[in-house]
Amino acid sequence: MMTYAIRNLTVAEGAAIHLDGLDVELPASGVVTVIGRTLSGKTTFLKVLAGLQAVRSGSLVRDGVDLLKIPAWKRRVGMVYQQFVNYPHLNVRDNIAFPLKRAGCTPSEIAAKITYVSDLLGLGPYLDRRPAELSGGQQQRVALARALVKDTDFLLLDEPLVNLDYKLREQLRDEFRRIFRDSKDRLVVYATTEPAEAMILQGHVIILHEGKVIQTGDYRDVFHYPANTIAAQVFNDPPMNLLDGEIASGRLILGASLATPLPAHFSTLAPGRYTFGLRATDLVLGGEFSATVALAEVNGSLTVLHLDLDGRNLVLEEEGVHLFQLGDRIGFTPDSGRFYAFDGATGTLIAAPPRRSVSGQKD
Repeated sequence: MMTYAIRNLTVAEGAAIHLDGLDVELPASGVVTVIGRTLSGKTTFLKVLAGLQAVRSGSLVRDGVDLLKIPAWKRRVGMVYQQFVNYPHLNVRDNIAFPLKRAGCTPSEIAAKITYVSDLLGLGPYLDRRPAELSGGQQQRVALARALVKDTDFLLLDEPLVNLDYKLREQLRDEFRRIFRDSKDRLVVYATTEPAEAMILQGHVIILHEGKVIQTGDYRDVFHYPANTIAAQVFNDPPMNLLDGEIASGRLILGASLATPLPAHFSTLAPGRYTFGLRATDLVLGGEFSATVALAEVNGSLTVLHLDLDGRNLVLEEEGVHLFQLGDRIGFTPDSGRFYAFDGATGTLIAAPPRRSVSGQKD
């Protein structure tokens, strides 16, 4: 299968390094989600693909051709930014048609493509309106439509939902999955800070951190087997709980007030110090262990509790609305079968729990 081979890609401005020797392969088609915290290098990476960013070194090769040597105007690229951009003096129809007219498409070709993409994105009723007459979500769909109608090899989306409200984000995430699911003729590269978007879009994932590739692979593999503590926190929301502890006397000890029987998947680990990880969803309310509520958040139908456990922060996520006050003492129980073990010095993954699907069944 043909791929884009990125080798030793470095972008720097003086002493500031934005991308640091990236070595990664991208599929020729499908969806790749680039995920990382703010200032991880996501936007810079997309700008390199688009030809809008100079590089200090490296190559981007497909079929023997280094695309970094091809100017931006010759690359077949469509791009949608987090700040959507439309032509304010043109109606939706003409906004979508703009790149098609510049490409020399015939009127019948333009009309057919506008009909297709407007039906796909639900823009049919708004074709004669100008951007000022549209909602934020509709304007973002116009920008996406203009990128989709172009005959491109790359479709680059830089946090396109970040400025929309919760309901619109949820709606457009589902639409993106439907639109991109069968992307066989182009590569969609989607940059985000949110793990939920990568899980919804599925496909391939690249985790960036401080300009370096931390992990890459199928989204399920990255979720189940984070390469290290950085990946475990970046690719989970809330970030995975990380607690220093030890294995001793057949038990997992995480401090004076939290110890559990040793999980079966840790049976081959030598006694000693480790960093242990546990997702917020693998802690449940009620049980023999207790902690103090430091912060309580209700997010839709979920309650997220930040707990103080002997001076260490622990995050618990529970379905339903549960009302707690700052300083409340609550009981909780960790699912000991879902702990991860990382090397305490390097952060590298050492042991992971058995893989399971969202429904709780092994896959």
